[in-house]
Amino acid sequence: MPGLNAYKGYCSNQLAAKALLDQKKQDPRVQDFLQRCLESPFSRKLDLWSFLDIPRSRLVKYPLLLKEILRHTPKDHSDVQLLEEAILIIQGVLSDINLKKGESECQYYIDKLEYLDEKQKDPRIEASKVLLCHGELKNKNGHKLYIFLFQDILVLTRPVTRNERHSYQVYRQPIPIQELVLEDLQDGDVRMGGSFRGAFSNSDKAKNIFRVRFQDPSPGQSHTLQANDVFHKQQWFNCIRAAMAPSRQATSPSELQGLPEPHEEYGENCPPASNARAQRRASTASSMTQVEVDGDASESGTLVHPADDAKGTKAHRAQAGLRKPRDKAQVGGKRKETLV
Repeated sequence: MPGLNAYKGYCSNQLAAKALLDQKKQDPRVQDFLQRCLESPFSRKLDLWSFLDIPRSRLVKYPLLLKEILRHTPKDHSDVQLLEEAILIIQGVLSDINLKKGESECQYYIDKLEYLDEKQKDPRIEASKVLLCHGELKNKNGHKLYIFLFQDILVLTRPVTRNERHSYQVYRQPIPIQELVLEDLQDGDVRMGGSFRGAFSNSDKAKNIFRVRFQDPSPGQSHTLQANDVFHKQQWFNCIRAAMAPSRQATSPSELQGLPEPHEEYGENCPPASNARAQRRASTASSMTQVEVDGDASESGTLVHPADDAKGTKAHRAQAGLRKPRDKAQVGGKRKETLV
């Protein structure tokens, strides 16, 4: 089935195509035309993107169709072997498409990164081929950040819009996975750098929070982040922990416990020795979703795993529950930390 290879380029370009379509919809004339098309009988009440997405959605149904045919085919029939071979071929094509689509999505977001300082540029960002997950979180001041977890580096950004062009301004210094420390924090209990209780947008205790920081505190980089709810905190926590696992296998627990205390965050949106303010873009979505192999376009405010199902690039998400609250009475009344 060599003709199926044409889907690779088409599906790889879907993210950029969706972004371009959304941009064109800002023109009232285009929006009016699309609305009249949608209301016409020939559209079957489907919008333009539904038609553009039909090739991909049809392709992912082929394995299901072939398996169903195979299920109803007698074991001794000559078509059994042909069907099994066809299933393997189509699954291989889908895996290749998903891999190419993941690389295309990764490059799409890399091209949209803006740097406030040359020191923020890291060769590991440009070399990235896999975007493990990305989505929106809040920092300790309640400001929205958009986080990108590439296979070798974590990048925090602020979404900005200039001349109808959306981009992501890098916030502080990107953290290489090998230098990353992940800390699970209890609700309303943040120790380093003072208490942040009430520092978030509501008056209640800060909930669903965790911290990422450098192992070496010299850059002064520490980010306390808040997810929408406990489920999405667990998703983020497990995704980052899975990315860190390969580089942590050779690190002993005693080495982690001996890490020095970090300094807290400084400034609003500046790298070391910089105090440039970043513009903020309003969130375009309020709930979190997961991108599947069908390639649904991701929106701001979502935690997405674009590499799920790609060859050798799975971001495994642990299903274990959140850590149980720790005994605050220990260590002279201080909170115990979990360093990963």
